Amino acid sequence: MTPPPALLIAGHGTRDESGAEALRTLVRVLGERHPDVPVAGGFFGSSPASLPLDEAVDGLVARGVTRLAVVPLLLAPTGPVPEALPAALARATERHPRLAHVCGAELGPHPRLLDVLERRLDEALGGGARRPEDRARTTVLLVGRGTTDPQANAEVLRAARLLWEGRGFAGVETAFVARTAPDVPAGLDRCRTLAAAAGAGAAGRIVVLPYFFFPGGLLERLRMQTEGWAAAHPATEVLGAGVLGTPAELAEVVMERYHAAAGDPLLSAATCGGRAAAEDARETAGAARRAASPAADTGER
Repeated sequence: MTPPPALLIAGHGTRDESGAEALRTLVRVLGERHPDVPVAGGFFGSSPASLPLDEAVDGLVARGVTRLAVVPLLLAPTGPVPEALPAALARATERHPRLAHVCGAELGPHPRLLDVLERRLDEALGGGARRPEDRARTTVLLVGRGTTDPQANAEVLRAARLLWEGRGFAGVETAFVARTAPDVPAGLDRCRTLAAAAGAGAAGRIVVLPYFFFPGGLLERLRMQTEGWAAAHPATEVLGAGVLGTPAELAEVVMERYHAAAGDPLLSAATCGGRAAAEDARETAGAARRAASPAADTGER
């Protein structure tokens, strides 16, 4: 019987040791829950100080692994980050010519991860978040890292819409830490307008919710931007929520992506981090063609 491929979790590079420790914890949890699957994880992209992806691959090969199912620890499918993952895997193949790999889709916005985001909001708000009237006067600012790729940025907007649906908040706005607009101060300005409109005589409040996995420099930059805006607007209550982290739901989503990748022979290294985006692009293009040429759907000429 052919053994299952190993699971390789590929996170985008972080120099923050707490991020590396969080990934180690995720790898350990998955290894304990699925002892039949070799599991390793590492970071690619930003020259991480610890836990590089290359060493994770080398460690799996040393354990006799010849096949990998790679799960990108990414929330968005496109942008400059996924371009680095196929390159990292190509280097691994050069070092280990007998090593084969397939690559799964990005993780967000998965429904289980949206549940985690809601829990982070509840933690920031306290017990009052469970009262409908409290949520009705709360506006959320979901903040992504920001890229130069519109498709990647659009995924943050999609997550915001899904987070807003049915959860009772006054609204969920979006902003980005860098590289694109709106920036965090502009997003907070928009939230203040919505919070005032939703307050109906009660003071509105804003919760700033990071849309990334790990703490580190990006989170510190977000907090500095938030604190600067809050100091300039003392009449507005601004709360900060925690990052997604590595809760049990994340382990479940990673394994779901692993099984999908391991069972799909059509996946390849070229699709790393971009498979969902490509499918969305094809569906959008098809819809546009049908709208432009309705006769194509009716058989008329």
